[in-house]
Amino acid sequence: MEHNDRKTQHYKRTIFKLFACLFMLVMLIGFETFFVCCHTLWRQPGNTNRQPVTSISTAITPLWQPPAVTTIPAGEKGTAILYGQALIAATARYLGPKGSVLHISNGMNCQNCHLRAGTKPFGNNYSLVAASYPKFRARSNSSESLNKRISDCFERSLNGIAPDSTSKEMMAIKAYIEWLGSEVKKGEQPEGAGIKKVALLSRPADMDKGHKVYTQQCQSCHGASGEGVLHTDGTVYTYPPLWGPNSYNDAAGLYRLSNFAGYVKYNMPFGVDYDSPKLTDEEAWDVAAFINSQPRPHKDQSADWHDIKQKPADFPFGPYADNFSENQHKYGPYKTMQP
Repeated sequence: MEHNDRKTQHYKRTIFKLFACLFMLVMLIGFETFFVCCHTLWRQPGNTNRQPVTSISTAITPLWQPPAVTTIPAGEKGTAILYGQALIAATARYLGPKGSVLHISNGMNCQNCHLRAGTKPFGNNYSLVAASYPKFRARSNSSESLNKRISDCFERSLNGIAPDSTSKEMMAIKAYIEWLGSEVKKGEQPEGAGIKKVALLSRPADMDKGHKVYTQQCQSCHGASGEGVLHTDGTVYTYPPLWGPNSYNDAAGLYRLSNFAGYVKYNMPFGVDYDSPKLTDEEAWDVAAFINSQPRPHKDQSADWHDIKQKPADFPFGPYADNFSENQHKYGPYKTMQP
C-alpha cells in the first residue's frame, strides 16, 4: 500500500511539472505575440510619433587566412610554391652558414620574423605583400619589385646576401608569397595583415624596465645574452638570437621600435596570439627598447631616405627634417612628435 502511495505521489509531481512547463510555454508565446503586434502597430504609417529603429551591427571582419592547400596547383608551379614554403620555414637548412644549397644568411629563418611561414594573423604575415608590389618606397626612392623586397630581407633581417634574382630559390620564395596573397586584391587591406600597432607612450621606452621584462618573459628561450638556442645539429636555431653577430642587423624592419613593440606584444612569449596578449603596452615598448639597444651587425644605410622628410618617426638614425634628437627618434616619446 505504501508503495502504491509513493507511485501516486510521483505521478502527481510529474503531471504538475508538465502543466507548469506548458503554462510557461503559453506565457512565452503570448508575450512574443504581444510584442510583435505592438511593434507592427508602432510601425504603421499613422503613428507619427514612432522613433526610428536603430540597427546595431555585430558583424566582425574576419581575419585573413592563407589559401587552402588544395589550391596549390600541380606541376612545376606547385613544386615551386612548396619549395618556397620550405625556404621560408627553414631558411638556414638551405641557405644558412651550413645550408645544403647556399651559404648566404646568418642562420636565422625567414619565419623567425614572419611567423608560421608568413601566415599568422598580425604575425608580420605575407598576406598583403604580393598585392602591394611593385610599389614606390621612399626608403630606396624608387619603384621596387617583389624580388627587391625579398632581397632586402636577406640583406637586412638575415644580415646576408640576396639570392640571384633568377635563381630557383628566389623564384620559389616569390611563388610562395604570391600564392599566399592570391586572394587579396590590389588596394585591399586584409584584417590581420602585417604587425598590429601598439598605443604610443607619453614617456620614452625604458631599457632598464625592458631588461626586467626580458629576464622574466624572454630569457628562457632566447638566452641571457640574447644568443638564442641552436639546434643540436648546429644548422638552424630552435629559438633565434635577438642580438649579437648572428641576429638581424640595424637596417631590419624590426629594428624600428614601433615594429618590434607590436610584434612582441601580439606574438610573444612564443604561443601568444593577438587576442590574448601577455605583455602590457608599456612592457612591449620597454622590452623592444632593451633588445634593440644591444649590439648587433651594422649595415650601411647612407643610400636610404634621400628625402629625409619621409623618414618614419622611429627611424633611429639621423639626419632628420625636424628638431627632435636621435635618441627621441629611437626611444620616444612619439606622441609629442605627431604632426
